[in-house]
Amino acid sequence: MKMTSFPNFAAPPTTLMSLFIGIDSGTQSVKAVVLDLATRKVIAEARAPHQLIAGLPVGHMEQHPQDWTTALDFVLSEVAAKIGAEQAQRVRGIGVSGQQHGFVPLDENGDVIRPAKLWCDTSTTAECAIITKKLGGPKAAIRKTGNLILPGFTAPKILWLKRHEPENYKFLRHVLLPHDYLNFYLTGNYHMEFGDASGTALMDVRKRAWSREAINAIDRNLANYLPPLSASHEPAGTLLPQLAAKYGFAADVVVSAGGGDNMMGAIGTGNVAPGVVTASFGTSGTIYACAAKPVIDPQGEIAAFCSSSGGWLPLLCTMNVTTVTEQVRALFGQDHAALNAAVADAPAGAGGLVLLPYLAGERTPNVPDGSGVLLGLNAQTFHAGHLARAAMEGVTMGMNYGLRRLAALGVKAREIRVTGGGAKSPVWRQLMADIFGVPVVAMVEEEGAALGGALQAAWCVALRDGNKKAKLTDFTTGTVALDETTRCLPNKANVARYRELQAVQDKLSLALREVFAAQRKLAAK
Repeated sequence: MKMTSFPNFAAPPTTLMSLFIGIDSGTQSVKAVVLDLATRKVIAEARAPHQLIAGLPVGHMEQHPQDWTTALDFVLSEVAAKIGAEQAQRVRGIGVSGQQHGFVPLDENGDVIRPAKLWCDTSTTAECAIITKKLGGPKAAIRKTGNLILPGFTAPKILWLKRHEPENYKFLRHVLLPHDYLNFYLTGNYHMEFGDASGTALMDVRKRAWSREAINAIDRNLANYLPPLSASHEPAGTLLPQLAAKYGFAADVVVSAGGGDNMMGAIGTGNVAPGVVTASFGTSGTIYACAAKPVIDPQGEIAAFCSSSGGWLPLLCTMNVTTVTEQVRALFGQDHAALNAAVADAPAGAGGLVLLPYLAGERTPNVPDGSGVLLGLNAQTFHAGHLARAAMEGVTMGMNYGLRRLAALGVKAREIRVTGGGAKSPVWRQLMADIFGVPVVAMVEEEGAALGGALQAAWCVALRDGNKKAKLTDFTTGTVALDETTRCLPNKANVARYRELQAVQDKLSLALREVFAAQRKLAAK
């Protein structure tokens, strides 16, 4: 096998000749990729779906963690079978990416107490208000943690359990996030790294340490239930012997720290040095950038997260992206090709039809009580193509709201690397470029978070193998690649049109926030 050149990087041969597995456990499925470090190519992939728990009240979004581990078992067994028994012995490391903010409550034996409340659960508005008040108000919360206390974060979910299910809360002894739970399943260790932990709202992101005041606002005993924090280059542990035997791996496979899906997506798109901006168009939408120091938003609209690569990751998150376009597609019985054709046939701006895409409330802007609103329906716009285009434009302008806030904080995009389901659509990519006003380009490897897990695992193993100077960029350079055939440049006329439409959407969102709260009360009756 021909070796790839690694400029200025001298790793032990065992690292260079090894395979590394990246796992991405999202809201809809678990994915795995196998990275051959010698060729810097993904040589096997697998996917297994899982479901949300059906029939819950509006705002409640939950999953069974056991469904994640079942899917994890499947994809690891599947990729092991695809590469064969001999190649499986070359696997040296596994890195896990997981959906952020989910609350996995475990008892003293490590058993799941109840289903996990997810990032998209908005049932904790009251708990956010309680914690914020105890911290001294919104500005004090930002001063003490770096972030506002928002429904998507983990902290209010813990207080929700304490207030609404005290019979379950009394058994709580370990708090883990979804990717930490998968690490626990693989290694038997309770562990949390800075990146994903910074999305709990229990951490002072400036100091990369648990915030005693945020913890005490929930329960003074909670400090005993949180795992120790570690840097992202440190391992979570070693794969349990019974699992190594089950998958046909060697006995010394390292499980790296892993991280949240956005943190690992940053690694998988090469967003590990200042100057790169990534946008993920999946179930939710995120835009984030690498920063060498904390980026704290005094208004709290941009999340001041740590990265899983040793820095910080200022991030905006919208909760409604492909969920919206998929519902429109299903409404008209279209496949993806038909949806894209309908959008392409409709004019830019959808004839003035504007969608507020808050089907599941919203996080950026912070409108947890929000619902979907169409403005501009008339005889000319009441058509499938216009509705489809308004949906695609609406969710993209929702993300652009946060992109403009990032720019105001000094994080300006010259180009955006796009990932997720939305990035696969040429029509949508052009629409992104026109709304964002900068070029957009997709990646060669679509599973950015899973690839990020594999790359972080390789970095972790190189350090353990004795290369004290190994940097994450040694692995991302030459592995992460842009698909230049997907590059889209902004259309100046459309950029101007979307600025006007963006202003309409922003005004509509502000005008309806009190109405949303009243409407939600009616819906709950």
